[in-house]
Amino acid sequence: MSSTPSNKFLPSPKTVAIVGCPFSGGQSKLGVDKAPIHLVQAGLINEVEELGWRVVFDGHHQFEDISTPPDGIQLNGTSDAAVNTALDASIARLRSPLLVAQVCESVASAVQAHAEMGHLPVTLGGDHSLAMGTISGTLRAYDQACVIWIDAHADINTIHSTDSGNIHGMPLSFLLKLNPPAPSPDSVLAKFDWVSHLPAERLVYIGLRDVDRGEKEILKKHSIKAFSMHEVDRYGIGKVVEMALDHVNPQRDRPIHLSFDVDALDPSVAPSTGTPVRGGLTFREGHYICEAIHQTGLLVAFDLMEVNPTLADAESVRQTVTVGCSLVRSALGETLL
Repeated sequence: MSSTPSNKFLPSPKTVAIVGCPFSGGQSKLGVDKAPIHLVQAGLINEVEELGWRVVFDGHHQFEDISTPPDGIQLNGTSDAAVNTALDASIARLRSPLLVAQVCESVASAVQAHAEMGHLPVTLGGDHSLAMGTISGTLRAYDQACVIWIDAHADINTIHSTDSGNIHGMPLSFLLKLNPPAPSPDSVLAKFDWVSHLPAERLVYIGLRDVDRGEKEILKKHSIKAFSMHEVDRYGIGKVVEMALDHVNPQRDRPIHLSFDVDALDPSVAPSTGTPVRGGLTFREGHYICEAIHQTGLLVAFDLMEVNPTLADAESVRQTVTVGCSLVRSALGETLL
């Protein structure tokens, strides 16, 4: 059954745009790019239509227009022959930065176009580096939007704090403009200049439990609000969601972008993901978040990220894909009664 409160930002007829992004370049594990196809094949589009939404789906993005960088520019580093400075060394650690930047910019344009047509973009990843694009697209259409980030990880490492160089652990540092400015127009960092700026006070986390030391320092330094699993255990998910909304949307008048990494859920609930961490959200806690955000009537964009159909046995894959589809339905108005 569905419940459809009036959405303050979406026109009638209410329309969802499914943005399939089969992309894995922000991290090293293959298979996360297969998730959008699995989610659609599981019947997601029909399920959304049954909730009363009109659905726009033009197929999965193949990023055909994304070209390989020219000779002399390394996907995993800089164009300089030698790494001479700390900045160059940090950039050199990044995994496929030019590819990630180009793909995410393409995604930003797609999300922006749908949002400006009055659609609610539902982006199916793909790894969470894509959120640089999805949130940028939302902010271009709704410059006062806030972000609720559901994740086991903070994904806010900078180019200096990252150990792995995987950009799926860094999208928020680019969105919050925490990285140093590009030293020149030809620098790798300049390829991220298109990323929109999200003010720190318009970001809130729910579900954190595996946060790097450098990320903890960043969260404290910039006074970024985060509700870890400790707060979920202490207060209960209902109170946590209310406190999160009070922080980023105190007047309940800002558009909401909800970005949901399935590894926020406990691995017993969503086992087929790249970086599972025990002690996560229960099935109902994850769904309650989506239900509560829908009930605000403020949701304008939703990301479902990091389902990886290649990392577990067939039953675990089925379980994770099914949960992913269910989260989308809850965010779009499905209720228990």
